[in-house]
Order: sequence, then C-alpha cells, then structure tokens
Amino acid sequence: MGTREAELLRTVGTLADSLVDDFDVVDLLQLLVDESASIFDAAAAGILLVSPRGELEVIVSTSERGEFVGLMQLRAGQGPCVEAIETGLVVSVADLQHVQERWPRFAEDARRSGYASLHAIPMRLRESTIGSLNLFRDRVGDLNADDASAAQTLADIATISILQQRLVEQSHLAQAQLQHALDSRVLIEQAKGRIAQSHGLDMQTAFHRMRDHARATQTRLGTVAADIVAGRLAL
Repeated sequence: MGTREAELLRTVGTLADSLVDDFDVVDLLQLLVDESASIFDAAAAGILLVSPRGELEVIVSTSERGEFVGLMQLRAGQGPCVEAIETGLVVSVADLQHVQERWPRFAEDARRSGYASLHAIPMRLRESTIGSLNLFRDRVGDLNADDASAAQTLADIATISILQQRLVEQSHLAQAQLQHALDSRVLIEQAKGRIAQSHGLDMQTAFHRMRDHARATQTRLGTVAADIVAGRLAL
C-alpha cells in the first residue's frame, strides 16, 4: 500500500469515528480540508456550507488568502462551488482560464486567483446538499475518476456526520451544529486578527499558529479561538 492510499484510509477512519463519537463540526471539517489537500495534491482546499438561514458561508479552508476565500464564497453568486451545491453534482473545471462563457462574473475572480483548476465536490445525503468540498490546484487538468470517487467518499462521510442528528431529531441539532460552526468561524477570525496584530504576522501565519497550538494540545480550534478572544490565552 502506498503512502497516498494509507493517508486516504486513515482519513476515512478518522471521519468515520465521528459517526459514533462526540465531535466538533469545525474540527471535523478542518481535518477534511487539510487531508484532502494533501491526498489530492491540491494547492488549497475549503468548504462552503449552507447556513441555517440559507446563506453560503466559507467554514474552513487551508488558506486564509482573501482571494481564495472570496473565490469560494463568491460575491458574484456563481461558479463551480455554488453550482455543486445547487445541483448536487461534482463540478470539475480543468482550466480556470476558460470559464468566461459559463460563469462570466466568476471568470474575473478566477483569473486573479492564481489557481489553474478547481474541483467542487458536493456534500450531500440523498436529496439534501449542505455544502461543497472545493479543491484548488495550481496546474490544469481534470480530477481523475478515482480521485473524484475518493473525494466524494470523504465528503459523504463528513456530511453524514453532520446530518446524523438531523435525521434523529428533525434537524434541530444539526442546524445548531452548523450555527456553531458559523459562530466558531467568527471567533477564529477575531483570534487570528489578534495574533496577527500582536506579532506583526500575516493572517495565514497567524491562523497556522493557532491551528498548530490546537493540535499540539488536542484542543478544539473553536475553544482555542474563544480563549484568545477572551484573553485567557496568548500565542
């Protein structure tokens, strides 16, 4: 078994554990994007979720570049990430330089992003699509069939993890978890800003410092962010 296959199996196992264990949505999704970027050789990865209010929100990403986050969240309201959610289908763009006709408003942002290709994997269960796992590569080319299938499997497991309580409790707990993810994102942004300002760091470096501390101390990322914002922790 190669390193890549072992990494994929390990990630599947970790995600599957969340089906029976108590889990934090933000930590689960951060694991998904971090491992997906490595497994599928993506320059960056991120997740776009539909909030309980029906709005599209970037919840986690491997890059804190404003251009990257904006490209997913799409002020233009169109593009592969959005289309994957709307259709429930994989949307693969082999060359982001040739999207003018399909997504004219998205095309300009895509050209400025510096990424060469984008592959959006729907996070779905049956007829319900709650978001998309988005893989940005720095080279042109399609996502091959094996990689697309593997990425969909990871996205499906994460989706089941988030929605399992919705199936049991008429969606209330799952919606609360999604709202918790959104609230945690706000805290993470605030904490990231504090670290950056205190140490003269860029936002990406500040985020990595916070994430590394969370992993080293086996603490939830949202908890670390809350401690920083409350002044209980300095990094």
